[in-house]
Amino acid sequence: MVKQSWLSTLQRTPAIAVIRAPEKKLGHQMALAMASGGMRLIEITWNTDCSAELISQLRSELPECTIGTGTLLNLAQLRQAIAAGAQFLFTPHVDASLIQASVDAGIPVVPGALSPTEIVTAWNAGASCVKVFPIGAVGGASYIKSLQGPLGEIPLIPTGGVTLENAKQFLAAGAIAVGLASDLFPKQLVADKDWEAIAQRAETFMQELVTV
Repeated sequence: MVKQSWLSTLQRTPAIAVIRAPEKKLGHQMALAMASGGMRLIEITWNTDCSAELISQLRSELPECTIGTGTLLNLAQLRQAIAAGAQFLFTPHVDASLIQASVDAGIPVVPGALSPTEIVTAWNAGASCVKVFPIGAVGGASYIKSLQGPLGEIPLIPTGGVTLENAKQFLAAGAIAVGLASDLFPKQLVADKDWEAIAQRAETFMQELVTV
């Protein structure tokens, strides 16, 4: 049931805004800009400053959004993330104990994998879907397309090389959703604190993406 609900959410909103910030205030502003731009899936990486506090705060402030976390490396971090209210959990690697703990808690878990063996291992261990990372290092959308033949039943979320310009290609190649980080937040716009422009960037992206 958890898996089906998560997959339905991804089908409706096939993009996740990944936020990694050195200061909590900055991460908060970035998240608000994404929500303002219509991005409803927001990942606060666990190595963001005060990530647990920020997740809890955003859960309260953005009830229309689904707030999760990523870059979880061990069980202690995963349990802290669950306690903070994270609604989905990403890891950069395949760890059966992390997947099982997430399943037991009833929270979608998306482990990171790259090879077909890792992808199948993650899926068989109970993953809600599988993050293909870093996709930019292995051919981009063509790699996702090549996986569809043997692994078409496994929902994939490519990250680490997805941009506003190529996101549609990944969905067309068979990905259920994409994860974007730095391309959503141009350095100059962040430096200028031009959150309105960043929100508009996200809004335009989402409008174009759902026309796939």
